Amino acid sequence: MPDDVHGGAGGRGGAVSEASRPPLVTIQAAETLSDVLFRRSEQAPDAVALRRRTSRGWQDVTAARLRADVVALAKGLMAAGVEPGDRVGLMSRTRYEWTLIDYALWTAGAVTVPVYETSSAEQVEWILSDSAACGVFAETGSHEAIITSVRDQLPGLRQIWRVDELDKLASAGTEISDERLAERRDGAAAADVATIVYTSGTTGRPKGCQITHANLLADVRNAVAALPEIFQAPGSSTLLFLPLAHVFARIIQVGVLESGAVLGHWPDVASLDAGLAEFRPTFLLAVPRVFEKVYDSAQQAAAGPVRGRIFGAAAATAIAWSRAGDGTAEYGPAGRSRPGPALRLRRALFDLLVYRRIRAAIGGRVRYAISGGAPLSDRLGHFFGGAGLTVLEGYGLTETTGAVTVNRPARNRVGTVGEPVPGATVGIAADGEILVKGASVFGGYWRDDAATREVLGQDGWLRTGDLGALDEAGFLRVTGRRKELIVTAGGTNVVPAVLEDRLRTHYLVSQAMVVGEGRPYVACLVTIDPQGLEFWKRQHRRQAAATVGELAADPELRAEIQRAVDEANKAVSRAESIRRFVVLGTDFTEESGQLTPSLKVRRAVVATDFAADIESLYGMAAAPGT
Repeated sequence: MPDDVHGGAGGRGGAVSEASRPPLVTIQAAETLSDVLFRRSEQAPDAVALRRRTSRGWQDVTAARLRADVVALAKGLMAAGVEPGDRVGLMSRTRYEWTLIDYALWTAGAVTVPVYETSSAEQVEWILSDSAACGVFAETGSHEAIITSVRDQLPGLRQIWRVDELDKLASAGTEISDERLAERRDGAAAADVATIVYTSGTTGRPKGCQITHANLLADVRNAVAALPEIFQAPGSSTLLFLPLAHVFARIIQVGVLESGAVLGHWPDVASLDAGLAEFRPTFLLAVPRVFEKVYDSAQQAAAGPVRGRIFGAAAATAIAWSRAGDGTAEYGPAGRSRPGPALRLRRALFDLLVYRRIRAAIGGRVRYAISGGAPLSDRLGHFFGGAGLTVLEGYGLTETTGAVTVNRPARNRVGTVGEPVPGATVGIAADGEILVKGASVFGGYWRDDAATREVLGQDGWLRTGDLGALDEAGFLRVTGRRKELIVTAGGTNVVPAVLEDRLRTHYLVSQAMVVGEGRPYVACLVTIDPQGLEFWKRQHRRQAAATVGELAADPELRAEIQRAVDEANKAVSRAESIRRFVVLGTDFTEESGQLTPSLKVRRAVVATDFAADIESLYGMAAAPGT
């Protein structure tokens, strides 16, 4: 049971129910993120901290080498005139140098301002100007060109450094003494801002979340202490491939270095299969789309009457195994019991035929995966759990420095995002909004007091904007976004995420956006997954060159999407169900502004771009079944 679960009366904006866990670790006033480099290099200088991929393969980076690299770069930054509290931008893919720059800035007392490597010139200009960045690191020539194109609007930007030329910057700092660097570090404190992370923003301009050293350390150290099976197991390692510009990947970076596990980086998600096979991590950090892709690939590899039936039976067995439990989990679905002999036999057979191939596809050693960023379907959670990969869902925001709740190996309730991490309190307001208190909650938005007051009340609660519920044991279930709630013409309240998340689990569906505000019924825009479409074309003998636009009205394709819609509709009442859908001839993209860098749909942009398609859904006399 969690340490504290209770209900309460709840005042205006207060919680009517709460769940909390006391902190396992508290942060001292003088502690900062750079301390781990010096501590680890003194305690075990030859221990491997990271593995870095080079032209000669993966090379170990010891704790002593990492400290030396960071110290040299920090001195270079000081020589370049970077002062304590200065903001410095970092525009790069996920790679070793990202971590090196991050810790060098912290060692020099500066503030890292991440910029997504896919950002447009307008986004880059806004982030660097709003943060008043004095310098910026650019990974590629194209990144540098984007920054240069808006430099006239950045009067405070003094320098642009290339990520591939860090040696030049480091060599400029050789005259900075160890004593001067120590003075800089000694002048830093836990309450200092460590990074300003700009929310990707589904509406409006991104806001800069001020995250302190104390915020990151409190969140990470308590999460590591709560998940020793993952971070502190012998030989523990992970391969980071999500953008480090996002707080989700950032807390894993810090958590791995704080815990003593081994960190690797992989910059290209498209070739992730190769990275996992090479690095062979023991745990993963991923978003639900990654698990959906793994499942879809396994299903498509089993095409054909016989192999298809085998995979279907294997999937059903894995789900049944997970739902029954293997007798080791402390907490699970009501009525949990040990699997019977027949189920054990079926699982052993399918482990040989199917499951071990899936585990091999992600490196062969992964036992746990942490999923966040969006809800994972119950079905996939149970499937992977039964196949030997325990997926632990968590929940958090940039404003909470990442994790607020997380499932644990011994207390994993599929379909929830877990219990509060130690040191966090989660509340549910009268209107269902999720509220949060704790040491990891940020202090406010950069230069935006009005926006800060909107989310941080005098009662101490952070208003997340998400809707959810706590169960009797303190596990949180997220049901949607308050601002995305749809009210139909008939007064029915519809939470789009319930339907959209289910639709996206179908191998043909890339994105789905439910519509219906003020309309007579609920409808949906559907985009097609390119990989899924190629598989579907082979199975249905369609021309290989046929495009989504050419196949959008294909009766068999629409029938397949209709089956996905019917399955999604099982989760809601008849009044909330999708009555019509349209298959779009193009996918939502980040470049078009329809998706955020973390792949969330910008509903207002999509509604504008596809206004005619939405109108077509309501240009008929009545929806089916009305």
